[in-house]
Amino acid sequence: MLDLPIRPRRNRKSALVRAFVREAELAPDRFILPVFLHSGRGCVPIPSMPGCERLDLDGLLREAEGALHDGVRAIVVFPAVAEELKTSDGAEAWNEDGLVPRAIRALKQRFPDLAVVTDVALDPYSCDGHDGIVRDGRIVNDETVAALCRQALCQARAGADIVAPSDMMDGRVGAVRRALDGAGFTEVSILAYTAKYASAFYGPFRDALDSAPRFGDKKTYQMDPANRREALREVALDEAEGADIVMVKPAGAYLDVIAAVRAATTLPVAAYQVSGEYAMLKAAAANGWLDERRSVLESLLAIRRAGADVILSYFARSAARWLRQG
Repeated sequence: MLDLPIRPRRNRKSALVRAFVREAELAPDRFILPVFLHSGRGCVPIPSMPGCERLDLDGLLREAEGALHDGVRAIVVFPAVAEELKTSDGAEAWNEDGLVPRAIRALKQRFPDLAVVTDVALDPYSCDGHDGIVRDGRIVNDETVAALCRQALCQARAGADIVAPSDMMDGRVGAVRRALDGAGFTEVSILAYTAKYASAFYGPFRDALDSAPRFGDKKTYQMDPANRREALREVALDEAEGADIVMVKPAGAYLDVIAAVRAATTLPVAAYQVSGEYAMLKAAAANGWLDERRSVLESLLAIRRAGADVILSYFARSAARWLRQG
């Protein structure tokens, strides 16, 4: 080595040079926008998620149009299901005339180039508020998987581009893949919630959908926040079962898991910046404690730097606009 001072700052001296050496980039086409849907009239603000609303079908179409205008070309739909439709088996999840299939058909008819992602899980439809079917106080695995296959097929028939099993039941990715392929939906992708943790950061989301568990918690199927190696086991299983994209949820507190998953697979990796992360950043910005634009973009960049190819974020539209402004 030359006997000269090392000056890494030379690679930071101007915007152009910094751009030359930048290792991670953000772009609108890396984002998926989560949206909340309800069957009522009008759009209802969500107090714990300022700027987010439960949308009716007209509001959903306006939101999709706005997202496309901002450069965000994919959305994932989450339904707030009326209480009278919730049952122990979650059968509304595969109602061909239900809220989600109607929304998918409306979106694909109006915006055929929009990628529509759907949630595959029973908690919005269950009177128990769990992602699976409950028997004698336990969430039963295989019966739930059969129900999830019916739900995924219903969504595929409506026109979903990507189905996203978020339930964390064992074997559901392979079962959904076989069901889709057997029905001729070989081009419908599976975005697997591969490492979904039993996190405290989901509270505002459950408020938005009124989908909190009516008893107990979700620790018998969602992952222990203490575990990282277990995520790699889930990656190997989902990859072997036919997942097209694997996901880590939440994102911000699990950057090490995202990095480990990225190193373990050649599949695309998604990460979900969840409702609690959104709420914290919005609250800090509202109180003047953080600059919203800078802190949001930094948080998203950290998720990309950790290895995520795709980011689900409620900030997707705002971030896309900020990136365009430069």
